[in-house]
Amino acid sequence: MNITTVTTVLFSPTGTSRKVAMAVADSLSLENRVVDATYSTPSGMCYKSDELLVVAVPVYGGKVAPLALQRLDAMRGSNTPIVLIVVYGNRAYEEALTQLNEFVHQRGFIPIAAGAFVGEHSYSTARYPIATGRPDVDDLADARAWGKNIAAKVAQSASAEAIDVASLKAPRNSFFSMLRFVHFIKKQRRLKSVAKPQVVVDADKCKLCGKCVKLCPTGAIATGDYLHTDTSRCIKCCACVKGCPAKARTLDTPYAPVLSQCFKKRKSPVTIL
Repeated sequence: MNITTVTTVLFSPTGTSRKVAMAVADSLSLENRVVDATYSTPSGMCYKSDELLVVAVPVYGGKVAPLALQRLDAMRGSNTPIVLIVVYGNRAYEEALTQLNEFVHQRGFIPIAAGAFVGEHSYSTARYPIATGRPDVDDLADARAWGKNIAAKVAQSASAEAIDVASLKAPRNSFFSMLRFVHFIKKQRRLKSVAKPQVVVDADKCKLCGKCVKLCPTGAIATGDYLHTDTSRCIKCCACVKGCPAKARTLDTPYAPVLSQCFKKRKSPVTIL
């Protein structure tokens, strides 16, 4: 493949997908342009066959974050090789990678590599840790090594050939962990009166600095109205929670304790070339 440039396209409210994507892209030894769809819909996302894309998105509930697909809907390729990356919170990425694969196929791209990496779960807290601090040093080392392997494949291949994303083997959860988690989900569905998770603000802690407004990818927090979050816009990414310097924002959710308890075992990245 005669590749001259790399473009990294990402949606990353809490920065985990960005870290993995940049570790991969920086290892390709080519000029890299970053297109960030986190806060707005990028323009001019048309790519030729001599360009390589690295696209990274988070997984929400086993699927690609819906807003990520909306922001990337205008992507168009012309038999353009692409690297697919999904980042999930140590439970499971389920349909996300095959969903992303179909999404890019429909827009003229040829997936030549794909990977699923673990990032700190949006619901992770000090009390209920869920993949805290990931991607960590080891994860990023794996990402860089994979990036070098992708570069070698690009240099040695005459043309882009699509990989079989479905053949990638996902890390398995223990039987009892999944049983407990499934039981919890069924119970939540039966309790239809249970309130949906929502961001709560401690007015005594809030310094009215406005950082949450800048961090929110959907405009769910209005300037000057820092104590409220528009639930119709909030996607539960927890960027405002994790980025609040005063620790004034929390996400009130019953999912955090069970996720923390059931999915403690470290999962390693899985990739395919």
